[in-house]
Amino acid sequence: MIEAIEITTFQLVRNKTLSDFVAANADVDAWLLQQKGFRSRRIAQGTDGVVVDMLIWTTVDAAHHAARKLMSELRNSPVHAVIDQGTVSWQVSTVGHTLGVVGSCDP
Repeated sequence: MIEAIEITTFQLVRNKTLSDFVAANADVDAWLLQQKGFRSRRIAQGTDGVVVDMLIWTTVDAAHHAARKLMSELRNSPVHAVIDQGTVSWQVSTVGHTLGVVGSCDP
């Protein structure tokens, strides 16, 4: 099966931390778990402050469909208030290669 990777990068608004962002995502995480084609999510922050939000989907279509739904169904989510909207970059790509241990989530 060909998977898709969705990568969104952005800065947080002033005085907000990665912990604030993760907490503001409680409704988004619950919503994602209900979306057809959703596989996993990882959130990280680089030393430059840029947040990387990576999702794995079963297909590109599943990712695009969920993105459209998210903007309407979760338009009032607290997560939007912690993101500097002017810094958002979003893309979905077909996965060309995968390597990993299934079920591994070692910190």
